[in-house]
Amino acid sequence: MIVRQFLSWVRTAPAGERADATRALARAWLISDLTDEDRGAAEGALLMLLDDPSPLVRQAMAEVFARSNDAPAAIVQALSSDQPSVAAPILEHSPLLIDADLVDIVATGNSDTQCAIARRIKVPAPVCAAIAEVGSAAAALELIENPYAELAPFSWDRIVERHGHLAAIREAMLVLDDLPAATRAALVDKLSETLAQFVVAKNWLSADRAGQVACEARDRSTINIASRSRGEELPGLVQHLRTTSQLTAGLILRALLSGNVELFETALSELADLPRARVSGLLKDRGTASLHALLRRAGIPETTFDAFRVALDACHETGFADTASGAARLRRRMVERVLTHCATDRDAAEPLLILLRRFATESAREEARMLCDEVMAEDFVAGIEFGLIAA
Repeated sequence: MIVRQFLSWVRTAPAGERADATRALARAWLISDLTDEDRGAAEGALLMLLDDPSPLVRQAMAEVFARSNDAPAAIVQALSSDQPSVAAPILEHSPLLIDADLVDIVATGNSDTQCAIARRIKVPAPVCAAIAEVGSAAAALELIENPYAELAPFSWDRIVERHGHLAAIREAMLVLDDLPAATRAALVDKLSETLAQFVVAKNWLSADRAGQVACEARDRSTINIASRSRGEELPGLVQHLRTTSQLTAGLILRALLSGNVELFETALSELADLPRARVSGLLKDRGTASLHALLRRAGIPETTFDAFRVALDACHETGFADTASGAARLRRRMVERVLTHCATDRDAAEPLLILLRRFATESAREEARMLCDEVMAEDFVAGIEFGLIAA
């Protein structure tokens, strides 16, 4: 009887009042002790209200049923396909939507519906993959900032590929401690490319010069990322570098001149298709023939063999880097030693000498910056001590 009176009244009531009444009816269906007859009638009325011309009415239903496990499944399904303002609470919270539902809505919905799904307390890997593949940049950002999103490595990479040129995406990803090293490298590569295009468009640098600067910055960042990679991250990073044609002799030489033996050995292991233990054993042998055979198998240009030999000898004498920060910077003395040797070699290739001179300049500037930082830190501490004594 009450439902009949409701249906009679709702035909002429204002939209705001219809919305309030619909909210009350939905709550009654969830929590009131209705008879089976009244429950069936109430559900029928709610189904009819799905066709109400006012979104306020359908929003009222969505807000009530959004978090309930006991909500009518047919109504939840209908609301999930409604306009974004109505569907959003259902898409963000409803436990009744399965992965297949969410993937389909991501594929057919707009940015608002994709964002609502990306904000869910739990976003399973298939849904994350769908958002990474076809979702808007706003939805990708919601996904990145959602600590409960189950993003697989390939989904991270797809987001970088599609949206890595956007500053908001890069900033949100780079602050994540658990971002895969390969993805971080891909993001840095995207940033380098974006900045190079920007300075060329502004006529600040020529295309060739901008490309060179971007490449050097990318290589420095790659070494820095590698120095902080642990476990299976490093082989994954090296595989990414090889796939993207970044695993060059110059980058590998930079790794060695930074004392990063892990990256150096892993890179040669990848290129030579040998176990890393085997590569490590050949390098520890310290025989020129063994080193040359390994470099040749890895496809390293023969013009660089002497540079690698001298650098490796210097590393054995001075020791490899034992900290992440130490493995991320070129060692000035090692660079100068290799440069001096190659500069006196008549057969040394000019591109190698140019690269080593750049390494020498970079390492000298880095050493000067570190020295200045140490001096400033000492002055700061001395000032504090003087202030304490004076007090």
